[in-house]
Amino acid sequence: MSLFAWCSRRAGGLAMLALIALSYWVISGEVEAQRHGYKYSSTDSLSAPNYNPQGAGIWVSIFSYYCLLIHFLVFVFPIRSCWAVFTITRSLQKTARSKSLKDFKFAHRRRGSSTSLSSSETLTSSRDLSSTSSSEAGDMDPEFYTDGDIAPDRVIHAIVIPNYKEENDTLRETLDVLASHPQARNTYDVYLAMEQRENNADTKAARFTNEFSKKFRSIDFTIHPSDIPGELAGKGSNMAWAARKLSEKYSIGQRKDVIVTGIDADSHLSSNYFALVTTMHMASPDTANTTLYSAPIIFDRNAHNVPAIVRVADVLWSAAGMSGLYKGSTIAPPTSVYSLPLELVDRVGGWDCDSEAIGEDLHMYLKCFFVLNGNLTVKTVMSPVSQTNVTGGGHGKGFPGLIMDIQARYKQAQRHMWGALDTGYALRKVVELWQERKHTSRAFRPLHTSMNDESDAYVPDSQIDGVDMELAPESGIFSDVVTDTLNAPDYERILSLFHRLFEAHFLPVQMTILVVASTLYIWVTEGTNDTHGVAWIFTVCNVLRTAGFMEVALYLFLYEGFHRICVETREKEMSDAGLTKGMHFSRREVKTNYIDYVMVPLVAPVFGSIPCAQAQIQHFWTLDLVYSVSKKVTRKRGKSLTAAAMV
Repeated sequence: MSLFAWCSRRAGGLAMLALIALSYWVISGEVEAQRHGYKYSSTDSLSAPNYNPQGAGIWVSIFSYYCLLIHFLVFVFPIRSCWAVFTITRSLQKTARSKSLKDFKFAHRRRGSSTSLSSSETLTSSRDLSSTSSSEAGDMDPEFYTDGDIAPDRVIHAIVIPNYKEENDTLRETLDVLASHPQARNTYDVYLAMEQRENNADTKAARFTNEFSKKFRSIDFTIHPSDIPGELAGKGSNMAWAARKLSEKYSIGQRKDVIVTGIDADSHLSSNYFALVTTMHMASPDTANTTLYSAPIIFDRNAHNVPAIVRVADVLWSAAGMSGLYKGSTIAPPTSVYSLPLELVDRVGGWDCDSEAIGEDLHMYLKCFFVLNGNLTVKTVMSPVSQTNVTGGGHGKGFPGLIMDIQARYKQAQRHMWGALDTGYALRKVVELWQERKHTSRAFRPLHTSMNDESDAYVPDSQIDGVDMELAPESGIFSDVVTDTLNAPDYERILSLFHRLFEAHFLPVQMTILVVASTLYIWVTEGTNDTHGVAWIFTVCNVLRTAGFMEVALYLFLYEGFHRICVETREKEMSDAGLTKGMHFSRREVKTNYIDYVMVPLVAPVFGSIPCAQAQIQHFWTLDLVYSVSKKVTRKRGKSLTAAAMV
């Protein structure tokens, strides 16, 4: 491993140690200067005295201006989050009033199943070689969605549900919600991505596939082996295996209209989610195969049954996810649930399986981003995904239950912050991008073919030079290879991406260190002359810090409207589907919301800076994190119904 690769994987920890060292040097230097005074020198009897402080010198200015920069970033982030939740709420209100999505027509014919997942057939058919990538990004307003002259059942949604030791009721409830969608029987291919590490996983999966076989276009399962060298157990490696297996099912001609969606076992998606993805995919043929679709998430099922500190942590987590989903944003990493075309999955070689891919949603986004030289098109699906708050099962158990829930949420926060490894991944990828910036094309093959030859999906251009691609299908040579044109690197987007990565992986720890260090600096230099001319900076930082807290309060206020319309919309859809009985809906009430506002100053360090610092320190000796399954709330089901389903 090169020194650069080693340092990139510990970028967060190295930055943290560097800032601590800088803070110590500046503060100790000022203490020393206060203890021994200042050197006095004069060149002659007529000249003015020259005072040279014995402090940290220029390092004080570096420390002060960096403190100002970090405070400015902390000030800007909640503004963007407020704007995002405001625009998303307005779009949801438009969608709720729009009849175009409600009247979305899906063909009622059921497509026949294609090749089995267990098939080892090699795809040799010819395919259209004209795919494009675009730097344009954006979303369509609901009023522009139409359904008059299109055949939306042409688009197949391959929905992958990675799971490991999930409760039966959790999976069944998620499948019930998907099966309630009007387009499920025509366009949904559901894949239960099971783990071999789970006892009787195949029996469990077979039971669900039998139970729901007539409710989807198809439903099948994959079993991810537990002994693949170099893989880390988790959602990323499970998605990678499932994607390679499902890739076998779709022919060359189908692949351009297959959309792969990865969801959590407890994710409830509205039928509008897939209707919107279908519409956007078909409305933009030029960028359809270079587009990734992200959606905001909302914790609206058991928020009323978790402690306020856990509830606010998840509200702020959703704020971080939504901060890039406003209309016109070109950097929009997904959170938990996202969709992308199968041809884009082919192009990037599928999901990664190593320790750096534990945050598989952001990691896959980065992989697509750099493969396309920063020209990844991102679109926001204005259909929030319902999630459950993490719980340790402490509801109703008093103070011990509170501790259980906080511990469960802290483990999840640590897993989120482990994703700081993605910053190092992005650093290495941007170096590769620069080295290959003159390349104008890239060749790739269907994902499942890489599993057969144990190579990735890329085909070096040197291997296809001189080959007549028009004759290739007839001769069988490179018959499944696609050659695509690469756009020039978009350095402006790359810079914006690193700004977002800095916000996610560096800012929590850097801000905490600087709050403590700047307070100590002010205390040490209190009552002395401002010899460095930086006192104004710390005054501005205090103003920015106060304004930042006010902006977070504004976000929580705007979130009330977002939460309300999401719950109302989901409740209506579940009612129409006959699934409201036993379904959980968390409503927010003014008389209890004040507790959430009070918890904000506590949430930031407990579930932000502390687990982030812990993860970055641990990266110095290990990159592996043991994945654990969190408890989830499920719909209450009658004993007779549950027993019948188990038979």
